[in-house]
Amino acid sequence: MPRPYERDCPYPVTERYRRSSRASRFGIDAWRHDNRTVIIGLGTLVNVALILVGGLLGILLGDRLEERTKATVTAVLGLFVIVLGGMSVVDMGSDALAEAAGPFAMIVILLSLVFGALLGSGLRIEDRLEGLAVWVRGRLKSESDGDGRFVDGMVTATLLFCVGPLAILGPISDGLGLGADQLYVKAVLDGFAAMAFASTFGKGVLFAAVPVGVIQGVFTLVGFLAGDVFSDAQIDGLSAVGGLILIALGVRLIPLRAIPVGDLLPALVIAPVALAFLS
Repeated sequence: MPRPYERDCPYPVTERYRRSSRASRFGIDAWRHDNRTVIIGLGTLVNVALILVGGLLGILLGDRLEERTKATVTAVLGLFVIVLGGMSVVDMGSDALAEAAGPFAMIVILLSLVFGALLGSGLRIEDRLEGLAVWVRGRLKSESDGDGRFVDGMVTATLLFCVGPLAILGPISDGLGLGADQLYVKAVLDGFAAMAFASTFGKGVLFAAVPVGVIQGVFTLVGFLAGDVFSDAQIDGLSAVGGLILIALGVRLIPLRAIPVGDLLPALVIAPVALAFLS
């Protein structure tokens, strides 16, 4: 059965051709679908560009804001992140998830977070993210930002931009040739968030664009090579886990209780894998 981006292809499409036509699917000889040119990977490039633009605007704006105003902006961002997370968590009660896991859907999500936290703590993901931010700042040898502000900005922005479901599902959809609409929405949101964060945390936010490009590029490649990767149940499970992680990140921004959000990231892998066995 032809994939959506193959319906208007003027020549026969075989499975062998699908795997041998990377140049075409990456836009060198892009096919047209719904009067649009499908250029795989463009969504991530736009996302990275808007993060940089938003971050630069935020840095320029930050010099004109009082510390009290910056703290308020950070708290507002925290509340907004919590709301975004809550909107994703509702997928925990989806029909697809209930059909795949039955009455154990919530338990699957809970255990995904628990085992993800254990694995993430063992791998020290949060510490490594902070260490990477410290290393980057050391290489820059800048005295304009405090150590803590640079590290907090890079780590917080990286987590915010990379843990949401759109950061995974958007690139996969892009890689499948279904279009980058999800990533364009994410790019706009990330651009405004980068502007707000950079006004508070400084240039560390700009360097969050690097892991965004790498991570989303990997998932674009996954979608390109693997075809339809996730079932509806896995997508909903991924969305629910990502939503809970975003809520934890929002709580840390307000702040109420410091949660090592990076250590929860393996749950994003565990949830869809567990649901694959249950489906």
